[in-house]
Amino acid sequence: MAKKSMVSKNEKRQQIVDKYAAKRAELKAKAKGGDLEALVALALLPKNASPVRLRNRCKINGRPRGYMREFGISRVQFRQLAGAGLIPGVKKASW
Repeated sequence: MAKKSMVSKNEKRQQIVDKYAAKRAELKAKAKGGDLEALVALALLPKNASPVRLRNRCKINGRPRGYMREFGISRVQFRQLAGAGLIPGVKKASW
């Protein structure tokens, strides 16, 4: 289980990203057109408004490493759930 503080920090960042997404997209489009004022306004947005600062975390236990994007969980949880037959369409290979 990940530290609860790190999980909550990431959730807070997600809320900030969602809040500023439209404004950020608008400013980026203007800046791409060569508007210098838009670049300054973009720089004045909060750092955590950038989606790059988000971390993919397991939805079950918050583990940040070994994240499987297709399922939204870590490799550890994937192995446990797949072994128990709880993930549809996934079965253990044997040869």
